[in-house]
Amino acid sequence: MAEALISSPEIEERRVKFKCQQYEADVKASQWPIIYSSEYNISFCGLEKLHPFDAGKWGRIFEFLKAAGMLREDTIVEPMEATDEELKFVHSARYLCSLRWSLTVAGITEIPPVALLPNFLVQRKVLRPFRYQTSGTIMAGKLALERGWAINIGGGFHHCSSDRGGGFCAYADITLSIKFAFDKIEGVSKVMIIDLDAHQGNGHERDFMDDARVFILDIYNRDIYPHDGFAKRAIRRKVELRCYTNNETYLEHVRRNVERALNEFTPDLVVYNAGTDILEGDPLGSLSITPQGIIERDQIVFQKCRTRGLPIFMVTSGGYLRETARIVADSILNLRKLNLISCVEAETAPLIDSDVPLTSLTRSRSDGGLFARLKRSCLSRASSSSQNMSDLGSPAEPPSPSHPCGIELSLPKDMTDLDSPVDPSLDRGTSNTAAIDH
Repeated sequence: MAEALISSPEIEERRVKFKCQQYEADVKASQWPIIYSSEYNISFCGLEKLHPFDAGKWGRIFEFLKAAGMLREDTIVEPMEATDEELKFVHSARYLCSLRWSLTVAGITEIPPVALLPNFLVQRKVLRPFRYQTSGTIMAGKLALERGWAINIGGGFHHCSSDRGGGFCAYADITLSIKFAFDKIEGVSKVMIIDLDAHQGNGHERDFMDDARVFILDIYNRDIYPHDGFAKRAIRRKVELRCYTNNETYLEHVRRNVERALNEFTPDLVVYNAGTDILEGDPLGSLSITPQGIIERDQIVFQKCRTRGLPIFMVTSGGYLRETARIVADSILNLRKLNLISCVEAETAPLIDSDVPLTSLTRSRSDGGLFARLKRSCLSRASSSSQNMSDLGSPAEPPSPSHPCGIELSLPKDMTDLDSPVDPSLDRGTSNTAAIDH
């Protein structure tokens, strides 16, 4: 039922009941609306290698952007862990309870040995990173509405709906972000999902099946998972590709259908699910798009939204080759170069003392467990002992003066260049693959 049919007292009561820490967080002007945490990455005894997904992709994207001089630890937004109360805004109690069984999580992540692990380890090493990424997607919606754009270097769990997970997706982060935006921001009444992952986004499609406020554009490979015919009924504009579709065919579909969707429906917020499993050679996507084709695809989507003044946020979703991290980073750098994304305050922010907290956002209360506490204790004693010996043998030196540092901001390209491809030498395949527009 549309929110317009709900009385104001009921809306206010619901807003009080479902508190959202992401909407209460204080984000500094000197921080990019780019969300990332080292907690995103999944690593536990090599089990993550049993799934083709690169479970360290998110950290490597951040490191590439950091090496390029775009980001620093103090100029990104670090999310907190999504709470059970926030997850219950969309997920049923029954579904969340099912995640306490390691067998259920093994099925969702498609890693059978997870079923043999104690659930407290599964919660900490597998589901906790997903909860951080889900929080990042909720926050991306808030920041996009405030700043005009945002990027979560993670998220995009588009196979998960309110009552079922699957396809390495345990929480419905896209649905949560949209429903919190509807609930928390007055004036947000229409949202568009542009899902360009190689797989059909059946999770959010099931969640918004009968919701006219949400317009879904989905371009996907019809020959691969999930084959969810019921969920397809929620797609307002659908393009079903065939295996090995190439650059030229794919980019023409993207360009034409994004334009038509935005002409048909004017949203207050755009959610862009930017999966890179369309890359040629991806073992699960089975399409044939080059790295430059992915960069141009992202440029097309941001250009069409930003030139219309529509707030947009991007989540990184699927991508099962190690090179996808580099491609995602290059795409973000290209958006920055074209001035489709910018944050002057972050670009020119001086370096801060490493002892100062990077953001005002709440961090996890976890202390790292027994072994982490023992390690910190040993390091603390060793440091104290070393300092005492040093004090006996040498006089203290005065601290060296600090020097403020800044980053030189290069002038962006003129906005009139946005209609041209990123690279005139774009590799365009010649395969006559078929696709169906609906």
